[in-house]
Amino acid sequence: MWRIWRLFDPLRAMVVQGVFLFGLAAMIHLILLSTTTYNWFDGVNARAKIDQNKALPAAVASPATATK
Repeated sequence: MWRIWRLFDPLRAMVVQGVFLFGLAAMIHLILLSTTTYNWFDGVNARAKIDQNKALPAAVASPATATK
């Protein structure tokens, strides 16, 4: 193990690891925020609106467009 640290500077390796982990965490949080289920900024209201729209029936074609 000591031979590995002779190749790499420990301070530089820890800084690179910290930057990588911060970038990974930011990417995961942004992916979760882009979903409707795990978006914690919109909260329960957005989820209730989605559930309310699912209960609506499909649009029925008007008679004017159906007689073609």
